[in-house]
Amino acid sequence: MTDLTGKTVLITGASRGIGAAAARAYAAAGANVALLARGTDAIAELAGEIGEQALAIPCDVARWHEMATAVQATVDTFGGLDVLVGNAGVIDPIAPLSEGEPDAWGAAIDVNLKGIYHGIRAALPVMLGRGGGTVITLSSGAAHRPVEGWSAYCASKAGAKMLTDAVHHEHGRTLRVMGLSPGTVATQMQRDIKTSGIGPVAALEWEAHIPPEWVAKALVWMCDAAADDLRGTELSLRDDTLRARIGLS
Repeated sequence: MTDLTGKTVLITGASRGIGAAAARAYAAAGANVALLARGTDAIAELAGEIGEQALAIPCDVARWHEMATAVQATVDTFGGLDVLVGNAGVIDPIAPLSEGEPDAWGAAIDVNLKGIYHGIRAALPVMLGRGGGTVITLSSGAAHRPVEGWSAYCASKAGAKMLTDAVHHEHGRTLRVMGLSPGTVATQMQRDIKTSGIGPVAALEWEAHIPPEWVAKALVWMCDAAADDLRGTELSLRDDTLRARIGLS
């Protein structure tokens, strides 16, 4: 089991789904966890569940000053920052390009792309100043191919994937930088996709989705030396070989 005792992990979108599962998994591995989300009640409850290892920080990742303040609060509380997990993301608007609302389209870019940038920009000086750290971005198959009705999500995830590549290109000698594409996960996002009735993913049955705890286990494993040969890459949990390495079944 990966031992992260004494390490500090900041997780965006920590109020539910993958983010909440990751918070529990990192804490179980011994890490301090900074929980960021717009929903204050949910992260406060989760922090109370985890205990003194957890800090709840209300934050809209689309706002630079809020992200910068959250990173500073993490450092002030725990003495540093070792792992950044860029997880916050939205699927809306799900609509044909000819019909979607432009403001909603832009809001998705603000969260899914600018939110990743804000986290990286705020964390890099801290990590580089300490001589190391791990940056993980939650990616998607949608970063590589279009999906009907998902133009904002696909475009923003593609941008976030390239941004993660840029971090590795500039700082890969000092930092461990990776992406994780989990496939479809049994979270509220999949319920929203199902409700939309648009595109092939909406047609999937609930049983086709993997549990968020699998993704959380992968995220913890990615912080271990066992994953060092995958630095600078995007890992896919659809890969059976990778699942076997992580211990997922």
